[in-house]
Amino acid sequence: MQFFEEKGHTLIPGASLIPENDPTTLFVGSGMQPLVPYLLGEKHPFGKRLANCQKSFRAADIESVGDNRHTTFFEMLGNWSLGDYFKKEQLNWIFDFLTGALNIDPGRLYVTVFRGNKEIGIEKDSQSAEIWKEIFSRKGIEAQDLDFSEKKGMENGRIFYFDETKNWWSRSGLPRDMPLDEPGGPDSEIFYDLGEDLKRHENSVWKDKPCHVNCDCGRFIEIGNSVFMEYIKTEKGFEKLPQKNVDFGGGLERISMVVQGKTNVFETDLFIGILNKIKELSGGKEYQDNVKVFEIIADHVKGAVFVISEDVLPSNTERGYILRRLLRRAVRYGKMLKMPGDFLLPLGRQVIEIYQDIYPEVKAKEEEILTVIQKEKEKFEETLQKGLKQFEKIAEKGSISGVDAFHLYDTYGFPLELTIELAREKRLEVDESEFKKAFKKHQEISRAGAAKKFGGGGEFSPKLHTATHLLHAALRKVLGEHIRQMGSDITAQRLRFDFSHHQKLTAEQIKEVENIVNRKIKENLEVKKEEMSLEEALTAGALAFFREKYPEKVSVYTVFNPETGEVFSKEICGGPHVKKTSELGEFKIKKEESSSTGVRRIRAVLE
Repeated sequence: MQFFEEKGHTLIPGASLIPENDPTTLFVGSGMQPLVPYLLGEKHPFGKRLANCQKSFRAADIESVGDNRHTTFFEMLGNWSLGDYFKKEQLNWIFDFLTGALNIDPGRLYVTVFRGNKEIGIEKDSQSAEIWKEIFSRKGIEAQDLDFSEKKGMENGRIFYFDETKNWWSRSGLPRDMPLDEPGGPDSEIFYDLGEDLKRHENSVWKDKPCHVNCDCGRFIEIGNSVFMEYIKTEKGFEKLPQKNVDFGGGLERISMVVQGKTNVFETDLFIGILNKIKELSGGKEYQDNVKVFEIIADHVKGAVFVISEDVLPSNTERGYILRRLLRRAVRYGKMLKMPGDFLLPLGRQVIEIYQDIYPEVKAKEEEILTVIQKEKEKFEETLQKGLKQFEKIAEKGSISGVDAFHLYDTYGFPLELTIELAREKRLEVDESEFKKAFKKHQEISRAGAAKKFGGGGEFSPKLHTATHLLHAALRKVLGEHIRQMGSDITAQRLRFDFSHHQKLTAEQIKEVENIVNRKIKENLEVKKEEMSLEEALTAGALAFFREKYPEKVSVYTVFNPETGEVFSKEICGGPHVKKTSELGEFKIKKEESSSTGVRRIRAVLE
């Protein structure tokens, strides 16, 4: 991050894994998701140049875990330009970061750019190709740009054009899948050549096809993607956003793999401790003899720890369904290694030990996380036996339909691989294509439910932002001026507010805080927004507890009585707010708990 700080970027904290007011995904899967309002033109309180490390989770990659590159939970390094610099600066800087700051061999880097699409009215990105040629030439590398390498192969090229299936990025995927008002744009990806011996063609769909950077044979791995997000989808097609944005994302696990000279993300220091613990618990079984099994267990336990730390519990819907899949797959693969009954607990502790300094919330919730893991494991043990009996009944028919396989999966938590394995023992086939259809239908129903559940976030976000300011001021009145905001998170349903305080609040204190907030709501106070310099804001008494991160110009929200002029709250903030406190409804504190040492957490709602 120091590299981009020196380029004028402000380091911003990462967001929760749970998207705020974003129905497009169940989890944050990229660094840009929390920044969408600012990519669309809203001013960010920390300026136009930002950088951070964002914890991310992609449920779609569950089935891909077990190769050398895919994980469900990962950390995304990101830098952004919100209407400031564009292609030339970004591509030069990211190349310098990789080859200079990280000392990656430039001769092993290859890049892709957007081929263009006349149907959506977006031209071929020749500009990025020319910039890349200049960049490589500085290292004495002649970089030829080629098109259709997916048909012709590498042909000694260095820069390759691909269509929107590879070189377009938005939260919703391909241009045709994007809803109206969704931002997106062409991108330029950077690949590292792991070496010719990493090609895995023997038993793959790529056996008789030409090798290229996007062929997924195992030789090339994407380590970074610069998205030039300058378009928005409208009823007329794709139109230009008011500003040209840059959104870079680079997976920490993959970059670490390259820097550490490994050929598999699971061989890095981010995973090796977990793999060693699996070896110990399995009685000395070797990772290299059980690569896929070790990697699935390691990935799924890590993913589960972080998902549970966000207060997600196992269930049969939405995020809880994903968590349940992770834990039950881990249990199943643990049985393959004949692991002890409580093997998930020491693995969970190992994950927490690795990340406790970087993400203190996992350490603060260690007991809760391990309890959830163990309870789900015990529950699956019960359903596993029932599921095996059900499988035997189905197998008596002489075939396993896709619907049967999905029923075992959905009702008894059987991974498809388990059903296939059991069927193979009886020399039966499983209709995998029918299973995938049933699973896809289930996903569509889940997504629709998620959209319905979270779609109203736009209405509640301003209300909950304002309620958070009232809560903060009320806490300072009840507990004292030492109260400092340590973090907050707002979803469509509730607000979460972390603050410095060393004692659990009494029932009386909680009630008093609640009463103060509701009294200020009934008084119909005004909420005024003002733009001013950081120095002016601080002089005016605005609360600011992250001063080193604020830009020169900030937004200050003042909650005051228009008749008397009495100010109840004045804070620097970049979020949306209501005009009058009477818009909020009734404020209710649902929970007060410890977040970490010296930090308390309140969860509250508006009713």
